[in-house]
Amino acid sequence: MSNLFSGLAGSIAKVGFAVAGGSLFFENAVYTVPPGHRAIIFDRSKGVTDKIKSEGAHLLVPVLQKPIIMDCRLAPRTISSITGTKDLQSVNLSLRILSRPDTVNLPELYKRLGEDYQERILPSVGNEVLKAIVARYNADQLLTLRDQVSREIRESMTKRCKGFNLIVDDVSITHLNFSSDFARAIEAKQVAEQNAERAKFVVAKAEQEKLARIVRSEGESEAASLVSAALSKYGPGLIELRKIECAQQIAEDLAKNPRVTYVPDQQGMLLNMPAFGPGPARS
Repeated sequence: MSNLFSGLAGSIAKVGFAVAGGSLFFENAVYTVPPGHRAIIFDRSKGVTDKIKSEGAHLLVPVLQKPIIMDCRLAPRTISSITGTKDLQSVNLSLRILSRPDTVNLPELYKRLGEDYQERILPSVGNEVLKAIVARYNADQLLTLRDQVSREIRESMTKRCKGFNLIVDDVSITHLNFSSDFARAIEAKQVAEQNAERAKFVVAKAEQEKLARIVRSEGESEAASLVSAALSKYGPGLIELRKIECAQQIAEDLAKNPRVTYVPDQQGMLLNMPAFGPGPARS
């Protein structure tokens, strides 16, 4: 009976070792590629193979092969650089780059640059492209032609990174700042332009006033000529008519003024008082 139990225990132990070994083998032989990632295989006898594994579960030879999981999703990167413009102004630029690896050439990318390919490519290429593009424009053009500058930087970055098997999907300027001296110069320029516009307005106003005076003088001269012609033709009656009209207008204005009081010319009419003067002699 003891022999039976010992044999059974030995069989169970063998099965347990077999199951544990199979589980360990299966765990090391199967790997999973997450969504948005790709895997390449490093073979200890051949090196990095050209096979690219997509998302899901895959098999490999334990110990001999090792999976290298690489993220192929869009990854943002911000690059800041202080560079000079065409007119020798200092400008601080920040560039945001969205890039991803070229999955077709993923093994070549890994063999040349490793998993930290972005750290090796984008800072150097981004700074070089920024300095080259910004040097073509004046400082004020960077503000007025910002879309054009971003487009040229994106095209140059795309072309440069393509040689490293890196795809650039978008490039945008997120920060653009000039030196304090240049900001003061811009403010002074704006003040000068406003003063120039104000001076132009003053000159234009003076010209209009001059034209108005000329027109008014011409009208007065023509009116004087007409009056002179009328006087020479019809005599001084026109002047007398004007005197009467002026006197009538003055009388109307004085009559409407509450502070003006008419006093008769006769002395005896003042406040119903007898006229002042020497009276009859009294005895």
